[in-house]
Amino acid sequence: MTIFSFVGIRTKLFTKQMRRKKLVSFLSILILFFVVKELTAGEYIGRLSLNPYDRESIFNPYGMGSPYSSSSLFNPYGKYGSPYSPYSWRNPYATNPPKLYDDSGRYRGKLTINPYDYESIFNPYGRYGSPFSQESINNPYGAGSPYRFDSPFNPWGRGWKIIGQ
Repeated sequence: MTIFSFVGIRTKLFTKQMRRKKLVSFLSILILFFVVKELTAGEYIGRLSLNPYDRESIFNPYGMGSPYSSSSLFNPYGKYGSPYSPYSWRNPYATNPPKLYDDSGRYRGKLTINPYDYESIFNPYGRYGSPFSQESINNPYGAGSPYRFDSPFNPWGRGWKIIGQ
């Protein structure tokens, strides 16, 4: 056996091992990507905005606010509008109510009528429901100001995204 054939065998083994390592690392990254995506994924329900002309506003009866849509907050038989669904904003005992996010991706609280949930926008003592908190939708000088473009109370603004489970 010459030295050239030994080097060729060693090179083949080295490339085979490298290929296997690359494949394993690629598969682990792919699996991790799908796990993270599943944990963070949610159903887009619409936007909490008083703008009746925005097609994504839940207050537009011909857009995302249609009572006939299965994902509408105003469909009493739907996943997010039923008073008995664990995903509904109308159920005070809901375990996974819709969540609010602004355009920057910042979390703005849960859309639930449960006044005891700390993250509820209807909790007058919580971070997202108190009229004194800067992050609250109920503070007219903070996040709930009608003069901010991303505020839900601006009738010409975009409002906040509503994401369900």
